[in-house]
Amino acid sequence: MSENEKRPDLEDQYLDQNQEKAGGGKMEILLELNLKQKLATRLGTILLATVIFGGFCWDNALASLTLGAVVALLLRNPTFVYALVMTTSRDLMAFQRFVALNIYLLRKDRGGFTVARCFQEQARRRPKKTCFLMDDRRLSFAEALEFSQKIAGYFNDRGLEKGDCVALLMETRLEYPCIWLGLSQLGVITALINSNLRGESLRHSIKVANAKALIVGSELLDVLRSLREKEQLDEVPIYQYTDDEVRGVAGHDLLPGAVDLVTALKTQKKLELPSAACPEEARSKLLYVYTSGTTGLPKAAVITNLRFLFMSAGSYYMLRMSSDDVVYDPLPLYHTAGGIVGVGNAILNGSTVVLRKKFSARNFWLDCNRYNCTVAQYIGELCRYLLATSYTPDQQKHNLRLMYGNGLRPQIWSQFVRRFGIPHIGEIYGATEGNSNLINITNRVGAIGFVPVYGSSFYPVQVLRCDEYTGELLKDSKGHCISCQPGQAGLLVGKVDARRAVSAFHGYADKGASEQKLLRNVFTSGDVFFNSGDMVVRDILGYFYFKDRTGDTFRWRGENVATQEVEAIITNCVGLEDCVVYGVQIPHVEGKAGMAAIVDPERKVDMEYLSVVLRGSLPPYARPLFIRLLDEIPRTATFKLKKRELAKEAYDIGQLSDPIYYLNQDGIYRLLSQEQHELLRSGKAGL
Repeated sequence: MSENEKRPDLEDQYLDQNQEKAGGGKMEILLELNLKQKLATRLGTILLATVIFGGFCWDNALASLTLGAVVALLLRNPTFVYALVMTTSRDLMAFQRFVALNIYLLRKDRGGFTVARCFQEQARRRPKKTCFLMDDRRLSFAEALEFSQKIAGYFNDRGLEKGDCVALLMETRLEYPCIWLGLSQLGVITALINSNLRGESLRHSIKVANAKALIVGSELLDVLRSLREKEQLDEVPIYQYTDDEVRGVAGHDLLPGAVDLVTALKTQKKLELPSAACPEEARSKLLYVYTSGTTGLPKAAVITNLRFLFMSAGSYYMLRMSSDDVVYDPLPLYHTAGGIVGVGNAILNGSTVVLRKKFSARNFWLDCNRYNCTVAQYIGELCRYLLATSYTPDQQKHNLRLMYGNGLRPQIWSQFVRRFGIPHIGEIYGATEGNSNLINITNRVGAIGFVPVYGSSFYPVQVLRCDEYTGELLKDSKGHCISCQPGQAGLLVGKVDARRAVSAFHGYADKGASEQKLLRNVFTSGDVFFNSGDMVVRDILGYFYFKDRTGDTFRWRGENVATQEVEAIITNCVGLEDCVVYGVQIPHVEGKAGMAAIVDPERKVDMEYLSVVLRGSLPPYARPLFIRLLDEIPRTATFKLKKRELAKEAYDIGQLSDPIYYLNQDGIYRLLSQEQHELLRSGKAGL
């Protein structure tokens, strides 16, 4: 084996050994990785070839000019030339796929194709093929199309029209995507409500979408009854969807005043799309998908038809997927990953998509083998759960050629690939509402994606210098932002261009919330960038690596937790005392667990009552794992609460004298014991 052939393996080995130190393969690793030796070798080869070329063609003025230009470039910016040479094959591959994606999007945009029209094409092309599959039930493409057309006909008869909104509150089932597809035929927007939401968050999600109707799965009737009893639910028509197998079972009875949607659809006539498409339809609103954003209650992000096409077709084209793939999608369908990127493989591309009601680490590989899946989706937390299971030989009895998703930790990346025998990982970075989209198509350990070193002009994702503690952007003498150099951590932003699907920003249903996510006059007067809220690092080869989130949002259990919402609920419960919520790191666990600090000098807080309130008001991922009672919360000179100091102190009972409570498995907060503290530190607490 030649020296050049050995280097990638040596580099991967070096990365594996240093992931923990460098947070998963950031620029510092590459700078340490024999850069001078590799640079000298590559540049020497180029220079030698150029001199030989010039010697043979010295009489040619163009050749002489070329020689001079190459030598000048080598002397002026050898790092750029090194990066260019090292990434040529990668960038050519990405360029071909990116061009194919943009041709597809341009054709659909100009043809006025909606998602519903794209699905109709796929269904008529392969009517008998399985579209969606879950447990022992399946829907063919023809059956899924027929169901969606009945939905369209039924709600058309109810008077719904283009621009209206219907809230969809149900757990994963085969009919879930068919419901919103049918509504979209009428131009009706569907608000995909997080089925874990409770109380005020749920009421707010329905209200902010200005929903004209609510479709609810019978498995969530108790949640709806609770809102009704508290008079938190506005009077909107309710359509109840009850699966035949649970019809008549206690707890699934028809809600008073609700319409039995399943029964109504049995005699409903289909409504087909008009034969001619309208050019402007591709940019019309399709869905509201909820995201916590950086602060406050859930925000309804606008997903247009073209945005859906970009998000789903983007991974399809960039990762070279095909209609013959069977895609395993164990993620919830109210989120972008499962409900758009995953489900879109069937709707747009004709693949079979396997759904699961709830993710199961024990059944993940069994399902992949049972349904003969070739592609599977993940989020980072899911990968850690899979690694935490006991090893069995069956875990490599699968036909997966690709797993793709977001949030696979660099520290477990290589271990995950080796243990489960995954040939290719496609790591994707992107926010539901954002335009700072990246994708890693080269199996680069730890990278969330890349942009060619010369590519910022045609793919304007930038990293801006900022204060790592406050997140405040740094400006130059002209008042403009400063781009980060390779190896510098900064804020990831994307330039907004409404003309292009890859860089458009459609914002939220709340226009005020949309404006808060935009940065104006960043480099020049009048330019606009989307603020991702994420800190990243870029290396000299153009790879990006996630570092942390800015602001008051942290990520736990694969979900963003907006601290202001949690703080408001706790403050109301404890008599309006000061309270701050922040994320704390737990060894060997992904994300940051929630911790609340409450001002309680007399220790009067009723922890059992607080436990009950939080359990009834927040989804599991948003409930703080720790609660600290203290005499006062440190503040700045301008009376702002200092969360960062509290986050650094975390839950270390060996260093803190304040009482710290821990959320036990029974849902009750009790004083954190030394034994529990040791289990948390050693990664054996069962998290």
